[in-house]
Amino acid sequence: MAQSITQRELRNESGDIMRRLDEGEAFVITRNGTPVGELTPLRRHRFVRAEAVAELFRHAPALDAKRFRADLDAVASPDAKPRA
Repeated sequence: MAQSITQRELRNESGDIMRRLDEGEAFVITRNGTPVGELTPLRRHRFVRAEAVAELFRHAPALDAKRFRADLDAVASPDAKPRA
């Protein structure tokens, strides 16, 4: 759960708050007692060696290419439509 901190605490204790963000803590920023924003840590991408991934999938079931394509075709349209 995110800890609530005031705008003043954010300004005055930004170094400490940044360290705590780096450690995984999240914060809700308030102004005059009203929540106005959130500070949450960014997810960090971890590098995984190709050998480790290959080992993880070594015992995975075989992929049926025709069934996979049929599943994709069932949910995706080949028509390009701009987003509204």
